Amino acid sequence: MCTVCGCNGDEARIEAGHAHGHAHEHGHDHTPGEGHAHEGHAHDGDVLDYGTGPARAHAPGLSQARMVEIERGILSKNDGFAATNRARLKQAGVLALNMLAGPGAGKTTLLVETLRRLGQKFPAAVIEGDQQTSNDAERIRATGAPAIQVNTGKGCHLDAHMVGHAMAHLPLVAGGILFIENVGNLVCPAAFDLGEHRRVTLLSVTEGEDKPLKYPDIFQDADLVVLTKTDLLPHLDVDTAMLEANVARVAPKARILHVSTRSGAGMDEWTDWLRGQRSALLADLAAEAEAHAATLRAAE
Repeated sequence: MCTVCGCNGDEARIEAGHAHGHAHEHGHDHTPGEGHAHEGHAHDGDVLDYGTGPARAHAPGLSQARMVEIERGILSKNDGFAATNRARLKQAGVLALNMLAGPGAGKTTLLVETLRRLGQKFPAAVIEGDQQTSNDAERIRATGAPAIQVNTGKGCHLDAHMVGHAMAHLPLVAGGILFIENVGNLVCPAAFDLGEHRRVTLLSVTEGEDKPLKYPDIFQDADLVVLTKTDLLPHLDVDTAMLEANVARVAPKARILHVSTRSGAGMDEWTDWLRGQRSALLADLAAEAEAHAATLRAAE
């Protein structure tokens, strides 16, 4: 069991198209339990808090120190793969976005509508993460964009090793965008760097105002928070001002967009943000290349 997220990723596989696929090792260390005496700390009357120790989690049979040790090992190995992914993306001149959300927040629907709007303006490809099925990848391919399905089996998130394998099956065209749709989960994907340039967290307005406070980790490192399904607001008892305040409380630097794929509201702002991020990356790469060339000229 992975002490970072409690998942077992032995069943993860990548399907490159409708029929092709290959087995994939998850790369997590699975360590037998050892003595553990920590119990949840009671406070506020009726709350047992198992997130107060150094590991901020609880696993039966493992001490907090051992959990921290295992987690550091897992994340260190993952970060190595993430660095490799980031270098490949830099060399290719491709912007990568890690799309995070709970199940049903509308990640795939947003991507389908985004790809339709972008058309042939610049290349885009998608990595689809789910526990099972190729349903979402098939929806993406129907737009004409290339997509790779990564099925994680019992695993509840993508990791950088999986993403690196998936990238090998996709055309990484200079000036393009790679969308990485993570497994629908508000907890575990937050801990794993995939080598992305930006993190985008989606939250459906149907999920309520308190989700950012209940699941802060998935929001706190977001560069952008997209509030989806806003066309439903007239039918909901949702305080959007409170929802935005709660997002700002845990992710003060994140920009917030209101989007409805059904009505089209907010879609222009979303695609403008994508264009801006792409342009910024390409400008940075051009500046870096020019600086390197200047250094070589000076050395001659």
